[in-house]
Amino acid sequence: MNKAEAKTRIEKLKDLINEYRYKYHVLNESIMSDEAADSLKHELAQLEEEYPDLVTPDSPTQRVAGGVLKGFSQIEHSRRMLSLNDVFDEAEVNAWIQRISKLEPESGKEFFADIKMDGLACALVYEDGILSRGVTRGDGSVGEDVTANVRTIESIPLSLRAKTKYPQFLKGVSEVRGEIVMYKQDFARLNEERKSQGLSLFANPRNTAAGTIRQLDPSLVAARPLHFRAYDLLRESDDEVPTNDFCYSALADLGFSVNKSAKLVYSAKQIMGFANEWEEKRQKLEFNTDGLVIKVNNRALYRRLGVAGKAPRGAIAYKYAAEQAVTVVKDIFISIGRTGAATPVAVLDPVRIAGSTVQMATLHNEGEVRRKDIRVGDHVIVHKAGDIIPEVVQALPQLRSSDVKPFRMPLDCPECGTKLIKQKIEDAAWRCPNSSCPSRSWKRIQHFASKEAIDIEGMGEKNVVALIDAKLIKDPADIYALSTDQLMSLERFAEVSSVKLHQAISAKKQPELARFIYGLGIRHVGVQTAIDLAERFKTIEALSEARVDELSSIDGVGEVVAEAVVEYFSEPQNRQLLDKFKNLGVWPMPFKHKGSRLDGVNFVITGTLKQMSREEAAARIRALGGRFQTSVAKDTEYLVIGESPGGSKLAQAGSLGTKTLNEEELLKLLD
Repeated sequence: MNKAEAKTRIEKLKDLINEYRYKYHVLNESIMSDEAADSLKHELAQLEEEYPDLVTPDSPTQRVAGGVLKGFSQIEHSRRMLSLNDVFDEAEVNAWIQRISKLEPESGKEFFADIKMDGLACALVYEDGILSRGVTRGDGSVGEDVTANVRTIESIPLSLRAKTKYPQFLKGVSEVRGEIVMYKQDFARLNEERKSQGLSLFANPRNTAAGTIRQLDPSLVAARPLHFRAYDLLRESDDEVPTNDFCYSALADLGFSVNKSAKLVYSAKQIMGFANEWEEKRQKLEFNTDGLVIKVNNRALYRRLGVAGKAPRGAIAYKYAAEQAVTVVKDIFISIGRTGAATPVAVLDPVRIAGSTVQMATLHNEGEVRRKDIRVGDHVIVHKAGDIIPEVVQALPQLRSSDVKPFRMPLDCPECGTKLIKQKIEDAAWRCPNSSCPSRSWKRIQHFASKEAIDIEGMGEKNVVALIDAKLIKDPADIYALSTDQLMSLERFAEVSSVKLHQAISAKKQPELARFIYGLGIRHVGVQTAIDLAERFKTIEALSEARVDELSSIDGVGEVVAEAVVEYFSEPQNRQLLDKFKNLGVWPMPFKHKGSRLDGVNFVITGTLKQMSREEAAARIRALGGRFQTSVAKDTEYLVIGESPGGSKLAQAGSLGTKTLNEEELLKLLD
C-alpha cells in the first residue's frame, strides 16, 4: 500500500470508527462488536505508525495523549460560566417567573427544562470543527487547561460530525459546555475493584469525576469511565443559536450526548409537573442529580434579562429536598464546647447521603434526644439539613431491640470529670462549669484569637493545641506572655515564623472593645451583640459592672443574654483573667462612635459571595456602622443575594418588601 492509498484507507477508518463512537457513546446503539472496533483501531494505528505525517489531532488514536503533565495552566473563559440561583418550591418558581416577566414580558411564556447533572462543569473549544482545548469551570472566569485529559473521554468527539444538519458550526470557533460525570454503575464497579485491591473507597461519583479530570497523568484519566453530557453551545454570533431546544438538537447532531429528558414547558405548573416526575424517577438515572435547570428558551430574551451577581436572571436551579437514609446509632458521646456547653453527638454506622458519607450527627441537647427518643442501637432516619449538616430526623422504635435502653445524660464532664450543671432546671442544655477544662481551653483560646475576635494571624487550632500541650499557655491572656524563644522551642516554629507570630500578638494589645468582648467567649454573645454592648457601655469596666435590667433594656439583648453577661463578670476566674490581661498591658480601647453613613442600617446575606466570605462582608458592614442580621425581619433594609441563595430568606424579603442587592452593588455601597 503506497502513501496515497494509506491516506484514503486512514480517512475511511477514521470515519467508520468515529461513527461507531457516536452510535455507541451518544446514541447507545452498536453497529459492530467491541472486538471488531478494536481491530479497526489497531489497523489505523499501524498505518499511522508507518506514515506518521498522516496523523491528525482528531484521529481516534490520539485520545490518550503524551506523558505525565507538569501542571495545569490557567485559561480565561470566553464568557463567564455562571452559577444559578436555587428555588425549592412552586411559590419560588412563580416568583421567579413574575420577576423576569416584569423585565421582559415575553420571557415568562416558554422555558427549557433539563435535569441538573451532579458532575464537573467543563468547556470544550472547537476550531473549524477540531477540538483545540478543554477548560474546567474554575471560578467561573478562569479555569484549568485539561485538554490532554478530556481527549481521553470517548463521549467527547475529537472532531465535530461532518454528517450534520448544522454545517455552519464546523467553521470558526464553537464552544460546547457540559458536565463531566461518572455514572452510578461505573462508580459502584470502580469501588468494587478498589475494595478487592485493598484500596480506600471513593466518596461519591461527582468528587471522583472531578478528581480524575485533574490527574496529571492522562493515562489514569483514560482508565476511568467518565462521560461528557453537553448542555450549551456558544458562537461568536449569538444569533446562530436562537433557542435552547435548538441548541440541544444541534449538539446531538454534532456528536454530543445530551439529556433526552429535556423538554419545553410553558408555565410554573408544567415546570412543577416535570420536577415531580423526575423526583420519582431520578433514582433510575445513570448519574446523580439534586434537581433541575430551568431556562428561558429564547436566548435573545435570556441575554436581555442579564445577570444579577453571579447568576443569570433567565435561569434557575430547582432543588429537591435533602436526601435521607436509615442507619444505626452506634454510640452517643458528649462534646464540650468553648462555653462549656455539653452537646450529645450520635456516632452512626457510615451511610451515604446526598453523595457523601455521614458518620456523625448532632443531637443538639438532652431535651432533643428525649423528645425524639433516640437510643444507642436504634435505627434512625438521617438527613442533611440544607444538604450540609447531618441531623437525626427520627428514631424507628419499630426496629428497636428489647435490650436497647433510653439515653441518659452523664453527670460528669467526659473531658475533666467536673460535675455537669444546668443553668435552670427547665433548660435542656447541660454545661461544664470548669473554665480550665481541656476541651474548653483550646476552643476558648482559638475563639479569642479568631478573625471575628482579636484576629491574631497564626493562632489557628494546630498552633493553639501545640502551645497548650507544651504547657506554654492555659488561657487567652497567656498568649501575650509568649516570647520568641518559647515559640522557637516548638517543632512547629522556626525563627522567622516565631518572630512573625510574636509580632502579630504584640500588635493586638489594644483591640477594639467589641472584638475584645466577643473574644472573651461569653455565652450567647455573638459579634453583633458584642458591638451593641460596646456601643452602650463604652468600656470593659462599665460593662463588667452592668446590671441585668440595664443589659436587657438594649435592643436585641434579652434576659437570657443579660444574665449570661452578669454571670460571666461575677465569676472569680473571669475577674482574674481580666486582671491578668491588664498586668500584661492588654486592654481594649474605649468605644468611639465613628458616625458612618451605614449607622443603624440592617443587612442580611443569603448564598455565597464570590469576592469575600460572609464573615468578611459582615465585618465591613459593621465597620461602617451597619448591623449584620442572620434572618430577614421587618427592620432589615437590605438582603444581599449571593450564589445559591436560601429560598426562605428570598421569600421573606419578598413578603416584607425588603430591598435586595447583588454582590457588586454591596461592594459599591461599602466602598
